[in-house]
Amino acid sequence: MNLTRRSILAAPAILRAQDRPERLRIAMIGTGNRGSFLLRNLLELDGAEIAAVCDILPERADAAATMVSKKGGAARTFTDYRRMLDEVRNLDAVIQAAPDFTHREIDIAVLERGLHLYAEKPLALTVEDCRAVRDAARRAKGVMQVGFQLRHDPARAAAVGWIHEGKAGRVLQCHGMRHGGDLPRNIPWYFDKTKCGDIVVDQGIHILDLFRWAIGKPPLRCYGDGGTSLFIDTPPGRTVMDHYSLIYEFEGGVQVNFSHHYFDPPGFTGVQERVFSSEGALDLIRAEFQPRQSRERMKLEVPGAGKDSTLLSLAAFLDNVRHGRRPLNDVESAFEATLVALMGTRSIYEKRVVTWQEMVA
Repeated sequence: MNLTRRSILAAPAILRAQDRPERLRIAMIGTGNRGSFLLRNLLELDGAEIAAVCDILPERADAAATMVSKKGGAARTFTDYRRMLDEVRNLDAVIQAAPDFTHREIDIAVLERGLHLYAEKPLALTVEDCRAVRDAARRAKGVMQVGFQLRHDPARAAAVGWIHEGKAGRVLQCHGMRHGGDLPRNIPWYFDKTKCGDIVVDQGIHILDLFRWAIGKPPLRCYGDGGTSLFIDTPPGRTVMDHYSLIYEFEGGVQVNFSHHYFDPPGFTGVQERVFSSEGALDLIRAEFQPRQSRERMKLEVPGAGKDSTLLSLAAFLDNVRHGRRPLNDVESAFEATLVALMGTRSIYEKRVVTWQEMVA
């Protein structure tokens, strides 16, 4: 090799350029509460160029474009995602954070254009629509990753990995609670079950997905009960529940027991995600294992401890796009996760046991 003084001096710059990730041109659809949070995290990642932002409210699209400009970028603004997809050239990927009832239409439109897609959960609000999105993703050229970001939380990932490695023994039961205050009143569609699918599908789905991931298969059957006890017609026109409890049964007698309500005093119970096994119990949130016959808890090794799950999920998406990798939270997993939530909702509404077979028939 002929090494001149100029090539030696240039070498560090060449190496830095080689280390930089491939730049991806990305558009955002939905820049409200969740979308703006995704955008803030995306702007912290190398190689993500935000080319366009879209929201039906112009002021939210403008606010998102301002966030991009403060980071040295320039994003075009739109209020119609179809026009954005038609006019913005050389896009690589889309981040979708629109309201739940729009997911089917938007996701299929993006996938049919051959673009990579990071889509917020749920997949859709009916089994038929979930199947339509899944089938579109199967046909598509691009990567589709769905926003079950808790799978990328370092503590939860370490705990589920511990289970999958067999170190906890055989899973017996999962017990979860999501107890807190009511939903934000400034987001009206949260309170309309025709637009959000009710609170199992829109909110409880995250913890149910973690438990299904830990167990490694979908449930056989489900029974649940719930309703509205405190926030009756509050806000006016409310059609979503303020509480429910669900029991899912899996092969081998494994159970998931999940309670979710919105009238918890501040700091009283909160969120719990626990897996009980033949060798002990795991706290997913804290990544702690306690042997069944011991009072001592063991702290698991947690690579990347403290890093934000949304940031890590988006970073994984960019990496999956660049290298053509199958996402941890891909469309097949999201299909099952959404059907599990729809299954629970159907059981509550119809006050009967609902089977997995009828969900996938």
